[in-house]
Amino acid sequence: MTEADWSRWMAAAQAGNAEAYRRVLGEAQSWLRRFFLRRLPLSMVDDAVQDTLLAVHEKRHTFDPSQGFGPWIAAIARYKWIDRLRAERRVEIAALDDDLPVEGHEEQVTTAYALEGLLGRLKPAQAEAIRLVKLQGLSIEEAARRTGQSMALVKVNIHRGLNRMNALVMRGSDVD
Repeated sequence: MTEADWSRWMAAAQAGNAEAYRRVLGEAQSWLRRFFLRRLPLSMVDDAVQDTLLAVHEKRHTFDPSQGFGPWIAAIARYKWIDRLRAERRVEIAALDDDLPVEGHEEQVTTAYALEGLLGRLKPAQAEAIRLVKLQGLSIEEAARRTGQSMALVKVNIHRGLNRMNALVMRGSDVD
């Protein structure tokens, strides 16, 4: 999609066209994800995208079609990015000792093996959704596209899969 498409959709959204608004927000979400992936740790990306989309929604009346959608959303995203960086600076960071002992990786291997064992006990669609979203960091929308499931089904599969894994861990591996 081009910036002209985005601007046209946003102008139509301001005039009350819900489908145009859905389209522009969907395109903006994909663009924002790429924008923040280059600038923030993966753990902060989804929250930054959602904060920015909320700001777009709250400020949609300020959009001027003659100025273009790209620069408008880029400015909002930049401010949200700066807000995230400022928030990170307020978090106290502990200094690391220069003489950190290097331990083996047995615990990580054991954990990975146990996790794969739990995922293997789930329905394939649940395990795949959890791997894509929770382990690989894809968005719900990206996982839905990759698996061919709806976004709602991806969310349901993650929820049910995590609940099943929790039950397996809490009650033992014989839970059905």
